[in-house]
Amino acid sequence: MKVLHIITGLGIGGAEQQLRLLLRQLPTDSAVITLTNPGAVAEGIVADGVPVTDLDMAGNRDLGALPRLARLIKRGRYDLVHTHLYRACLYGRFAARLAGVRSIVATEHSLGAVQIEGRPLSAGARALYLAGERLGTATVAVSATVARRLERWGVRPERIHVVPNGIEVGRFAYDETARRAARTRLGVPQGAFVVGGVGRLSGGKRFDRLVRAVAELPDARLLLIGEGPERDRLLRLARERGAADRVLLPGACQDPPPRAAHPSQHGPDLPSLLAAMDVFVSTSPDEAFGLAVVEGLAAGLPVLHVTCPALQDLPADAAPGARRVSGSVPGLVDELRRFEKAGPHRLPVPPAARHYDIARSAQQLMTVYENAVRDPAPLREVSCS
Repeated sequence: MKVLHIITGLGIGGAEQQLRLLLRQLPTDSAVITLTNPGAVAEGIVADGVPVTDLDMAGNRDLGALPRLARLIKRGRYDLVHTHLYRACLYGRFAARLAGVRSIVATEHSLGAVQIEGRPLSAGARALYLAGERLGTATVAVSATVARRLERWGVRPERIHVVPNGIEVGRFAYDETARRAARTRLGVPQGAFVVGGVGRLSGGKRFDRLVRAVAELPDARLLLIGEGPERDRLLRLARERGAADRVLLPGACQDPPPRAAHPSQHGPDLPSLLAAMDVFVSTSPDEAFGLAVVEGLAAGLPVLHVTCPALQDLPADAAPGARRVSGSVPGLVDELRRFEKAGPHRLPVPPAARHYDIARSAQQLMTVYENAVRDPAPLREVSCS
């Protein structure tokens, strides 16, 4: 099966890295078009052997990109087009129809309770989303929680298929040598208590609460993996709280690193950075899945989370090492102090982490593809006017 993936951008982010992981598992002849920003994840996809084309779209209203995209789709003679993220779903569905492709799948990666891809939900965004959704064959939700949100938005239930995000579980197995090496590289004492978090450094993630909480624990360090617009504010807050030398923001981490890359070129990989932590905390109150939490569990870390649909959609005993918390600063201080007093320990990999193995997700997605090709969307008149 020849499949084209269209995504808004390929900088380091959850949806972008999830696409790369899927491409490593899918038994398809795949290609990728990014509307803009062919960043580090594009390099990784190319290193894995999948071609990436940059459409070089000028902005959200660059309507000239639509016929360019349609020509690329038509030239590729694809059996199916799979779109990812809001803008790519809008342009990709229309362009696929213009190119004569009737089997169109879209994944909804980032629909939260009150936001989509970090932006507040609005009636206009919903109306535009639904207009594009009707041109497709199937919509994939990354969690049962997102599927319910899509239904409330007005997407017909029979068009929604849950294919959860996944991870390469075995890669996250705890490694004591990797822990020591990562701490040495980061300048963290081997015996220090390290609190960790992973995600985009944006206001919605509420990492400021984690900075405030760690600042209350004089011997604790905070290791935040990610990039984003809140980086400078978080560093300033750490300085104001007297914890500037204990808050580490080493930047985003492409995971997995490009296969051709030498480790010294990219620093510690994500499993090594998770190994350097003693407890993992997710302070975000609005998530579509909560992939970083699953990665933390796969690394054997005890986890505190404010919300995590990935766990909420499973039986309560699927992740005994995870606990839901309010996310208040005093509450976090109390929880973290308890872990600090207990000392470092690793937990067995729980059923929840194994449930979300990427190979299983790829198998589920292939079923969606096969059904979409067998029963494509009906023909409709589509034009650029």
